[in-house]
Amino acid sequence: MRSAAELRPRPSPDGVFAVREATVKQWQMNRFLYEFVGHNWSWTDKRGWTPQQWEAYAEADHLRTFTASHSGSIAGYFEMRPDIYDGIEIAMLGLAPKFIGRGFGGALVTAALEAAWKSIPAPSRVWLHTCTLDHPSALSNYQARGMKIYKVETVNVR
Repeated sequence: MRSAAELRPRPSPDGVFAVREATVKQWQMNRFLYEFVGHNWSWTDKRGWTPQQWEAYAEADHLRTFTASHSGSIAGYFEMRPDIYDGIEIAMLGLAPKFIGRGFGGALVTAALEAAWKSIPAPSRVWLHTCTLDHPSALSNYQARGMKIYKVETVNVR
């Protein structure tokens, strides 16, 4: 997405769903969220990380973490960070298992895009990676919010 004007927001299906930034950095929380949300989606690239690697990643000044909640329960999260081209990468994004299929995906992507576009300095673009291992509706959700496919790659994963 190259402009905040391209965003087509989707509000939450109810007023109890909320997204807030976690301003106190705690690497253990990021590790928990990564494993909790990513367990069913083959998120494996960080599974073998040491506590020191998690701390360096999650407590870095440039990484921002946002959690979604519903009725006091963790409903999902996203992380974002600046890239080297003055853009913002949504590095991780997903819903907790019990919140999938309830209409919260669009609201979570909307919150991520809105937070990214409010970054200072203003980004030149907002982007993320997705793959065929993600939820079957992930790509269509991103596109419905106004994101466009930039690049397609075929990678063999063993």
